Amino acid sequence: LMCPELSFSRSYTRVWIPDPEEVWKPAEIIKDYKEGDPILHLKLEDESTLEYAIGPKDNQLPFLRNPDILVGENDLTALSYLHEPAVLHNLKVRFLESNHIYTYCGIVLVAINPYEQLQIYGEEVINAYSGQNMGDMNPHIFAVAEEAYKQMARDEKNQSIIVSGESGAGKTVSAKYAMRYFATVGGSANDTNVEEKVLASSPIMEAIGNAKTTRNDNSSRFGKYIQIGFDRRFHIIGANMRTYLLEKSRVVFQAEDERNYHIFYQLCASACLPEFKDLALTSAEDFTYTSFGENIFIEGVNDAEDLEKTREALSLLGVKEIHQMSIFKIIASILHLGNVEIVSERDGESCHINFRRLSTFCLNQLIFLVEYQCDGFLEKNRDTVYEEQINILKASKSYTLLLDNFMPLLVQKNNSSSSFRNSLHLLMETLNATTPHYVRCIKPNDSKEAFVFDSRRAVQQLRACGVLETIRISAAGYPSRWTYLDFYSRYRVLMTKKDMTVGDKKQVCRNLLESLIKDPDKFQFGKTKIFFRAGQVAYLEKLRADKFRFACIKIQKTVRGWLQRRRYLKIRKSAITLQRYGRGYLARKHAEYLRLTKAALICQKQYRMVRVRRAYLTIRQAVITIQAFTRGMFTRRLYQEFLLHHKAIIIQRTVRGWLDRKKFLRARNAAIVIQCAYRRVLAKRQLKQLKIEARSVKRIKELNIGMENKIVQLQRKMDDQSKEYKNQNEQLSVTNTALGTEVNKLQKELETLRSRQGDNTQLTSMQEELEKLRAALQESHAQRKRAFNSLLARYLIQSVVCLGVAGQEGSASQKEARLQAELDEERLRYQNLLKEFSRLEQRYDNLQEEASYCFLPCFLVFMKLQKRVRDLEQERKRLQTNLEKMEELSQHKRQELESENKKLKNDLNELRKALVDRASESCSSNELQDSYNLLLSQLKAANEELDVRKEEVLMLKTQIVSSSKATPDNTNHIVSTRDEISFTTVMELWHVFVRLLETQLQSQSRKHQDELEALHTQIEVLKEDLEKKQETLNHFSTLPPEALVEFSVQQEITRLTNENLDLKEVMEKLEKNERKLKKQLRIYIKKVQELEGQIIPMARPELTRQVTVQRKDKDFEGMLEYIKEDEALLIRTLVTDMKPHVVSATVPCLPAYILFMCIRHADYINDDQKVHSMLTSTINAVKKVLKKNNDDFEMTSFWLANTSRLLHCLKQYSGDEAFMTQNTSKQNEHCLKNFDLAEYRQVLSDLSIQIYQQLIKIAESILQPMIVSAMLESGSLTGVKPMGYRNRSSSMDCETGGPGGYTLEALIRQLGQFNTIMGEHGLDPEIGQQVIRQLFYSINAVTLNNLLLRKDVCSWSTGMQLRYNISQMEEWLRGRNLHQSGVMATIEPLIQAAQLLQVKKKTSQDAEAICTLCSALTTQQIVKILNLYTPLNEFEERVTVSFIRDIQNRLQDRIENKQLLVDTKHTFPVLFPYTPSALSLETIHMPASLNLDFLVRV
Repeated sequence: LMCPELSFSRSYTRVWIPDPEEVWKPAEIIKDYKEGDPILHLKLEDESTLEYAIGPKDNQLPFLRNPDILVGENDLTALSYLHEPAVLHNLKVRFLESNHIYTYCGIVLVAINPYEQLQIYGEEVINAYSGQNMGDMNPHIFAVAEEAYKQMARDEKNQSIIVSGESGAGKTVSAKYAMRYFATVGGSANDTNVEEKVLASSPIMEAIGNAKTTRNDNSSRFGKYIQIGFDRRFHIIGANMRTYLLEKSRVVFQAEDERNYHIFYQLCASACLPEFKDLALTSAEDFTYTSFGENIFIEGVNDAEDLEKTREALSLLGVKEIHQMSIFKIIASILHLGNVEIVSERDGESCHINFRRLSTFCLNQLIFLVEYQCDGFLEKNRDTVYEEQINILKASKSYTLLLDNFMPLLVQKNNSSSSFRNSLHLLMETLNATTPHYVRCIKPNDSKEAFVFDSRRAVQQLRACGVLETIRISAAGYPSRWTYLDFYSRYRVLMTKKDMTVGDKKQVCRNLLESLIKDPDKFQFGKTKIFFRAGQVAYLEKLRADKFRFACIKIQKTVRGWLQRRRYLKIRKSAITLQRYGRGYLARKHAEYLRLTKAALICQKQYRMVRVRRAYLTIRQAVITIQAFTRGMFTRRLYQEFLLHHKAIIIQRTVRGWLDRKKFLRARNAAIVIQCAYRRVLAKRQLKQLKIEARSVKRIKELNIGMENKIVQLQRKMDDQSKEYKNQNEQLSVTNTALGTEVNKLQKELETLRSRQGDNTQLTSMQEELEKLRAALQESHAQRKRAFNSLLARYLIQSVVCLGVAGQEGSASQKEARLQAELDEERLRYQNLLKEFSRLEQRYDNLQEEASYCFLPCFLVFMKLQKRVRDLEQERKRLQTNLEKMEELSQHKRQELESENKKLKNDLNELRKALVDRASESCSSNELQDSYNLLLSQLKAANEELDVRKEEVLMLKTQIVSSSKATPDNTNHIVSTRDEISFTTVMELWHVFVRLLETQLQSQSRKHQDELEALHTQIEVLKEDLEKKQETLNHFSTLPPEALVEFSVQQEITRLTNENLDLKEVMEKLEKNERKLKKQLRIYIKKVQELEGQIIPMARPELTRQVTVQRKDKDFEGMLEYIKEDEALLIRTLVTDMKPHVVSATVPCLPAYILFMCIRHADYINDDQKVHSMLTSTINAVKKVLKKNNDDFEMTSFWLANTSRLLHCLKQYSGDEAFMTQNTSKQNEHCLKNFDLAEYRQVLSDLSIQIYQQLIKIAESILQPMIVSAMLESGSLTGVKPMGYRNRSSSMDCETGGPGGYTLEALIRQLGQFNTIMGEHGLDPEIGQQVIRQLFYSINAVTLNNLLLRKDVCSWSTGMQLRYNISQMEEWLRGRNLHQSGVMATIEPLIQAAQLLQVKKKTSQDAEAICTLCSALTTQQIVKILNLYTPLNEFEERVTVSFIRDIQNRLQDRIENKQLLVDTKHTFPVLFPYTPSALSLETIHMPASLNLDFLVRV
């Protein structure tokens, strides 16, 4: 595009001129040119001059160069001047300086082959481009694939991506990466590996259709059309491939240094395999069809390994092994056929076979001269299969696969030309029905050197592939497009102060353009953008540069005047300073003379004073010495006199003290004697009173009445149970009859369905796949358990080894860090296995659901009926079992009641007999005492029996006095006996004490004997233990070192486990003994209180007051009892139907506490089935709830908190001392007694990890669309928006509610909401911190990846805005007290990237500072940011290539990961620290809103 009407200026006009080597080279016009001048005076880059001839026939005016700000644009259509040299230069700059291989050209993506493996195709790059607009990120094949995928989903129309280019340009690789993108983004919904099958087609097609040429080692020798199918949810459901124009002639001939198709060489390289022995293959050099090129190898390619990949791909696509061998036999037969030579056998009838080499057209959409040899074209392309050959194939038995698949094609009489025409017509029809997307692949050089750009080869392909035509079409319209905001920011320097006062920026832009560009056709105003014709942006840039130049001149003028004024003021100031210093010098000289004179006088005065003072001090010292000796002599005399008086005083004090103590002791002994005598009198009185109380029989009568009532109650209870037993027998018989009828009916229906059922191959295959998945789940579970055991064993072994060699290794901190790193690695591996297990489990469930959809209706009915039969049979068995249990229980209870009845009757008779004997007989005092002792013993037995049956007696609530009329004679006897009993003497009490002492001695003797026997038993146990240890030691000495460590660790674990069990048993015994003693104490206290309260009433002859027994509520022990039938209701209420807001006002994690209290009761009653059922049902219900709410953060957080709290409760109350250190005494009483739930703790731990991973996944999905907009695009700082660069985004009005509306405040508000929800649900703070840490890592990864893939955000202003955003997030962490949890370390790479955008990038010192600063960034990331760095304006210099090379050289020795982007899928291994609850179980209250009335507090 030439502009003859412009007058070129010496300082600003830069042009392109033709060059035979570089095609185009830059130059500057050094002399003004006017229209009609024949010569244009130019200066080249090497400072040489050139006179460039111009004429209408020879050379036209040269092309103008674009401003520097437009060089390196992502889109070629954004260039102001659109012509061939501008396009070529932009591609070259991006390819060589920035190493960018992709560039947009309107709707076309230009891809330059780098001949080097780049780290820009990983899964993290796919995730970065997923969901983004085509122009928001740097140009990439993934952006084109995402645009096609998005348009398919949005418009519901078929899309196509057309990849073109010459051989070696990278078409195959581009198509492969596009397929990989679709397979990753549009993965199948049910994990049936459809996307893997789609990708598996690549190695098969490359093996059979690709070959080595002189230009490309993996050249596709055919055209292919790959069709990928998606369902309504845009998941891949399948794919197919069509091939066009296969180069069949390559099978029988190859040019020099070329190869046949890869599959031939792969088979020859694998000829030694046992399954290929029948093919009789040898080296490829031995076959004619594989040795024409004289080079059978490709550098860096292993043909044997490629064959394995090909076979794996065939197996993945469902090609059976027998069919694969058939394919290999056909290919091998082609090789052997090439070695066949056919000669004449008889004269006149010669037979020969002529293999013709077939040439095919290569259509490249071409515009330069291409010559084709047409000699024999029709003969070569007749390509008709003769009848004899078809008959031979039909008669063949070995090649049925070839016959079945290709017979329809062989029968057709079409030749190659018609086949080519038909396939091309079909392809064009298919493409015309789709929305196309274009990728043009460019080969930069013919030598396949990495990042070498041959301008001549590149421009040939640009001219041939239609890129320049696309440029010309764009140039004819409005190629330059600026948003109003970008235009305002860039060109506001051209506005007047009056224009800046207008509030509407769009109107300001309109006014400015209408005043600067007079031709209205040169620009157009859109809704969100301004459209410019070619060259108008360059014109605006010239006006802007002139404005800046005028401003610079004015600034220079002002600065120079200011500098001269500064110089004058500095000289004047210097003169004044010199004068001041001279005058000061003279004044100081005079002052020095005065000081010296005064100093001489002072010296004389001081010398005279010192001489006189010395004489005075000598005389004074002599006087003081004499005084000191004199005073000392007098003082010593006084001291001797005082010492004599002091000794006399000490003797007097000691004698007087001794006399006073003797007096005190005599008085104290007399007082003690008096106290003893008085206390003796009081003791006698108290003894008499006790004997009176002991003779009371009122209590015995009360017990008698209570026992009779109990006998009546027990008899009534036996009758009720007999009636209940009869009713149950009748009910069971009715149920059995009904069940038998229903079973017979269902059996008949089952036989009918079986007769109708046919073959169902789909069901069989799905059942087989279910079995495989079940086996995979079991294997994954076993692998997970083995990984956990390996982790524990490795950690223990490493601990033992590190402790053993601690003296030989480095510091303790280094060892601890190494062990911690290894432990985290093992934990991460284990959690990854757990994640894989969850995936397999999910896949298993999906297949089960899918299988359920595929079953026939009759089979569904059959399965339902069969399930109904099983349920009824189980119900019948359950009722039968319950009946038997009830019969046994009733029989046992009947026998127990009868025995108790007999026992109570005997006790009652003995009591009556003793009372009658005691009342009728008149015995001596000793006999009376014996009778009294007998009564006391019987009273004690009766009290114990009553205490055992206390609960039943309380329920009766009978009146004690109601039976007093039934035994009046006994009462009279007791009262008369009481009157006859006299008080006992002190001797009787002495006999009682003697008998008590004898009893104690006997008990102590028995105790001593028991202890002796226990010691003997302990000695025997120790002997056996010693023998076992001796055997262990002998076995220990024969083990190798590795097994020795493992055996030692195992022995230590076993020993600790046994000790723990022993200690637990001892503790249980002590607790049991303590409860027994407390119970006896309560009985004694109650008995004493009753005796004290009945002394006075018993003295009265009448008894008229009614006494009732008040029931006392037992203490709640933190257990909840439920029946087995209510378990499903309990799980549904607490898990399945539970909503977080229902328990929001209660104790956090209330469902976990309630479930644990139910488990405690099942443990308390020693019901292992109930414990197992409760825990299993809870875990399965939680999994179902999480599966149903797999996108609900609140629900997932709620169950993560409850699951972890249930796990903590199982640990806290397990009885393990390691978990009981922070428990209260009451909490220790609530520990489990019968079961060790360590296995369930592991299952809950795994479930917690799965919930944590789901929580992270949900939170990341919520934050994902917010991160880029909030961190990189929303600017809260004024004056830092980059100017000059425009992204290629869609024409959406962002200012009126378009996309990209997320701000940093919204992101922080969402993080705060996550943190608040976790806190409200009672999630452990440590787990919440790990969640925030993982989310900050995700923010860092997504932001940094976008920064590395977007040129428009790599600027100084973005770095400043990013630093501000990070500081705001750090402030949020400090406000939540999360800054010390290591969260900020996860975004350290982002902090360093922001600093890298702001630091100076020019000198070697800057390079050294960058290398020191960016320790968390990889070398590739640093270089990528420097390559993408975009100056704010033309006054800021670009980062030079030499500076980037300096950075690379300085960092080449750094050991680091070579990955460019951050792995967005990485998750830190989660750690659930043990956090015991401070709540005691008995203090937990269940709200009535939960409707858990069926739970009984125990």
